[in-house]
Amino acid sequence: MEQPIKILIVEDEMIIAANISLQLTNLGYEVTGIIPRGEEALIHIKKNKPDILLLDIQLKGTIDGIEMAQIMQQDYNIPIIYLTANTDDAHFEKAKTTNPHAFISKPFKKLDLQHAIELTLHNIQKDDLAVKSDPINNLDPFVLSDCIFVRHHDKMVKVAICNILYIEAERNYCRIYSKTKEYLLVMTLKDLDEKLPTNLFLRIHRSFIVNISHIDEIATRHVVISKKAIPLSKSLKEELLNRLHTI
Repeated sequence: MEQPIKILIVEDEMIIAANISLQLTNLGYEVTGIIPRGEEALIHIKKNKPDILLLDIQLKGTIDGIEMAQIMQQDYNIPIIYLTANTDDAHFEKAKTTNPHAFISKPFKKLDLQHAIELTLHNIQKDDLAVKSDPINNLDPFVLSDCIFVRHHDKMVKVAICNILYIEAERNYCRIYSKTKEYLLVMTLKDLDEKLPTNLFLRIHRSFIVNISHIDEIATRHVVISKKAIPLSKSLKEELLNRLHTI
């Protein structure tokens, strides 16, 4: 079953945010949260990364929407749709530096919201096709005994296997989380799982492979790696425990 598109709403006017959430739910999207402040939204994204970010430019708090987007983009490439009431030229030019996919002016109609999201999804798919058409992006990772070569921007870079914390599935992509960086691979989690050394890596959930040497905690339904809670499938927990006994 295809998973719904996940959207995070960052809006400090709760009545507007609740109305947007209702409209998105009726359109078949999954709302991961309604967050009033940019600082809180950055924390939320680390725990539950959305596919699209609906972001009010003029937020209350220590950072506004544009500043929040700039901080987020240091670690994540999440498409942004800005929500705005009255934006002057200076704010508009500043917002453009974050390469948003759309602007929606308040007050807006349901159709405005729907069209902005559909346009964003169309652009994402177009970008995906462009990535896949680049020959270097079609290269599979090279897995050696102590490292893996993966595509990063326009080149292949070496990532030490000991530095890989975990890997998360993102539709037909995989995102490798290392101690210092993230790498997006154009391949499925299943294909990558078949290439990784089985003595170190284990798929513990349909969307996650972990480096078992980096597990800090094991709970009933999740494990913790570097303060990140990763879901643990009940059917795979016994295998994980057996593997840990053999290390």
